[in-house]
Amino acid sequence: MQRKPSSPKLSKGTPDFQLLVLTLLLVGFGVVMVFSASSNTAAVSKDFNFDAFYFVKRQLMWAVLGFIAMLIAMNIPYQFYKKWFLPLFIVTAVLLLLVPYFGVSINGARSWFRLGKISLQPTEIAKIAIVLYLSALITKKGEKFREFKRGLFPVMIIVGFVIGLIMLQPDFGSAFILAITAGIIVIAGGANLKHIFNCALVGLLGVITVLGINMLIPSSGTDGGYRMGRIQSWLDPFHDAQNASYNLLQSLKAIAHGGWTGAGFGQSIQKLLYLPYPYNDFIFAVIAEELGFIGTTIFLCFYAYFIFRGLLIALRCPDIFGTLVGVGIIGNIAIQAFINIGGVTRTIPITGVTLPFISSGGTSLFITMASVGILLSISREWNRVSQEKTTRKTTVEHRKDYRPIRPV
Repeated sequence: MQRKPSSPKLSKGTPDFQLLVLTLLLVGFGVVMVFSASSNTAAVSKDFNFDAFYFVKRQLMWAVLGFIAMLIAMNIPYQFYKKWFLPLFIVTAVLLLLVPYFGVSINGARSWFRLGKISLQPTEIAKIAIVLYLSALITKKGEKFREFKRGLFPVMIIVGFVIGLIMLQPDFGSAFILAITAGIIVIAGGANLKHIFNCALVGLLGVITVLGINMLIPSSGTDGGYRMGRIQSWLDPFHDAQNASYNLLQSLKAIAHGGWTGAGFGQSIQKLLYLPYPYNDFIFAVIAEELGFIGTTIFLCFYAYFIFRGLLIALRCPDIFGTLVGVGIIGNIAIQAFINIGGVTRTIPITGVTLPFISSGGTSLFITMASVGILLSISREWNRVSQEKTTRKTTVEHRKDYRPIRPV
């Protein structure tokens, strides 16, 4: 009896192993650095119950929840979000509308909802919601997207609406990140560059106008001119060393103290009530002080390879929607990392945004890890297509070599 060669049964593609490992390494490193940066501050503060592990326990909790969310998102086909992006966007818009009125104010920004001991920041949800919304909208429009009235203009209205809600909090750093991320998706989606330039020019003039008014007019009992102080401290860190420039100077001192090899893990001096929020906005300064130039360079290489790997996955995706989502997710993480590190090192003015995967922050870590889960889902599609091609090629070669056995 003759038997024909059977082709193996294909399953779903495997997620990108390198991106998964890099994500876990960055999250694990972040938990370790949050402990190092926060333990001394928490141990001597009544607000944190004199618990040296206060922040690291919270970071671990959100890391576990983020890991679960990443696994779930990784196992959902990314095309699912193409159908359900609108409900997520609507919920996000409602939360952004409500947070200036019902949220809690921290450091002059009313950006959080307090749910018991847990804080929820709608802005972080908006970052992934706008990526999915724009990607689905651009994919649906197709060639019409190159037209201004039916293509780019409606997209800019949506982006402008979300950015306006975020600026009401006010959170100019997140608004800027969202605007740049949207611009990357629009460019990757094939919009007319002339239209993009004109929209960017109008948007820039609008931002300059709003910032100018906000800097000059005090609001909500807080001096609105503190943003002008940040720009002045960026240009001249010593012009107001005890006020506007204090944070930046302490950060630069931490980086300088690190030298080539660092002071050693847990040996940072600037985190001892000198550097404000060493476990959050300025955690990169603690990394530089404790690990030095060599350790910081290694960390940045891991970060850069994570961004490269994510971009590679996005560009390999055979579907335009998956490509735009992947580019948007990795672009958002890269931009936020650059703005955080740039502010801490005086490359750009300080904007007060966290370092993805590393800084203490529940909603930020959870949403970022969930976003990576979507990226891993996109990688599974590429691996599935590659696996099918390899299997077909192997099957064809097997059939060529097949010779029926003649009965004796």
